[in-house]
Amino acid sequence: MPKYIDIHSHVNFKAFDADRDEVIKRALAEDTWVINVGTQVDTSRKAVEMAHQYEKGVYAIIGLHPIHTGASFHDEKELGESGKEFTSRGEVFDEEVYRKLLADPKTVAIGECGLDYYHLDKESIVKQKEAFFAQIELANELGKPLMLHIRNNPKEKKNNAYLDSLKLLKKHSKVKGDVHFFAGTLEEARMFVDFGFTLSFTGVITFTNDYDEIIRNTPLNMIMSETDAPYVSPAPYRGKRNEPSYVREVVKKIAQVKDLSENEVAETIIANAKRVFGI
Repeated sequence: MPKYIDIHSHVNFKAFDADRDEVIKRALAEDTWVINVGTQVDTSRKAVEMAHQYEKGVYAIIGLHPIHTGASFHDEKELGESGKEFTSRGEVFDEEVYRKLLADPKTVAIGECGLDYYHLDKESIVKQKEAFFAQIELANELGKPLMLHIRNNPKEKKNNAYLDSLKLLKKHSKVKGDVHFFAGTLEEARMFVDFGFTLSFTGVITFTNDYDEIIRNTPLNMIMSETDAPYVSPAPYRGKRNEPSYVREVVKKIAQVKDLSENEVAETIIANAKRVFGI
């Protein structure tokens, strides 16, 4: 096993078209394994394809992001330059397509799936819940963990994506997984951990103390490290494109907050990833 692992990266995105192989090889050379996460059919296929290009240390998670259940804004880092690539087209979850991708031995989970309330729209939320339920059911059938994407609208307190997601999971899910880029409250963190889901943290924790209390109060065996590359580069790489090798900065910060050695934190996170994703 490696020293570090980035359990949620997007080197399968267009942002890495020019140097994708170099980025992966740099991570592997720095003893860092990578799990690339799909957001729709195209990026999910790319994640699986990439996993087979390396003998070890690169895995895939496939699924339909809640944002992509409806037509949404165009993200050049994900989809390419506007006009040259497609925008989010409002994908309907195709169970058979994802079932085949999930059957691949290099695919370790389904996601990122969940609920995103950042742009509150009743019709969108209905579609998101339908796609989320379908992915929970497929995960149950195939015994694969879930990679969750959950995001609230900071200006709207009536609807809570964390609580709504947990309600759906408690009612339907027979599997566990990880809450990617956790940004909820301490109480919500405890609820997910008590339900058996790990929480993963990104480079954001290196330049704000907003997450310190949650990290301190979450058992180390329920914490994961991620980059969400190409987004949210950690200090000292802010302003640059993020990449998996930078996940070591997340591990260092978790160790600092929990007043533990970096080696202990790194080893425990690897054990957590092995337990949750079966790698």
